[in-house]
Amino acid sequence: MKQLFDDISQEMSQLTTKRYSTSFSLGISFLDTELHKPIYSIYGFVRFADEIVDSFHGFDKEALLADFKVQTYKAISEGISLNPILNSFQWAVNKYSIPMELIDTFLNSMEMDLNKQYYTKEQYELYILGSAEVVGLMCLKVFVNGDDKEYERLKPSAMKLGSAFQKINFLRDLKDDFQTLGRTYFPGINMEEFNATVKKEIEADIEADFRAGYEGIIQLPKKARFGVYMAYKYYFKLFKKIKATSANTILTERIRIPNYRKMRILLTSYVRHNLNLL
Repeated sequence: MKQLFDDISQEMSQLTTKRYSTSFSLGISFLDTELHKPIYSIYGFVRFADEIVDSFHGFDKEALLADFKVQTYKAISEGISLNPILNSFQWAVNKYSIPMELIDTFLNSMEMDLNKQYYTKEQYELYILGSAEVVGLMCLKVFVNGDDKEYERLKPSAMKLGSAFQKINFLRDLKDDFQTLGRTYFPGINMEEFNATVKKEIEADIEADFRAGYEGIIQLPKKARFGVYMAYKYYFKLFKKIKATSANTILTERIRIPNYRKMRILLTSYVRHNLNLL
């Protein structure tokens, strides 16, 4: 039965999300249940592409990503794939009319990660667009159930929120990106001279994105609002911890939020949501 295969595909996307990101999984769990499958499907696709360029050392990453890209387009056009992650993703793309240009832009950013490089301002903005902003737009298509008018209205805020999340990831992963993967995403920065002044400039940029992103969260459909707010609160707490950490420490360790703090964020966010205090 085709339905059995589709169910297995969805379960694989859900398992991928839960194994790779407890925080993202927590946010999804507080979306309306009808949104779970498509958002898991999007995350599974994004995660697999990211793993190719970040983790598969010793393999031909360029060939693997090129093959993944071909399989992605084929799955979407044919409405099926023997790769369970791509099978669930194509279902979400076709059901919610996710524009192909978003997928193209995302995969282009993944290709940028194949080469160790220092990013110019233009490359930096292009990378964030593809790796984060368009992923937020894929999710937004699901949240508004394909409503083009609502999508266009909320699009700028969704992009800013995705941008804020990604820039926080860059700061959190500064050590590994530079020392292990040979990447420096922030433009015009010499990592040997990374200091408090540079860090504050980056943080000011992130705060502006956060403010714009929050304005979109409170306008989301109710079925999506709390789950996205949970992700926002988690990243904002992580951001505050990074702000309170010295530039030297950022270069030597990865900043984390312990699980008990995540549960506290959940409880306080749930109360604020129920009291309409978002």
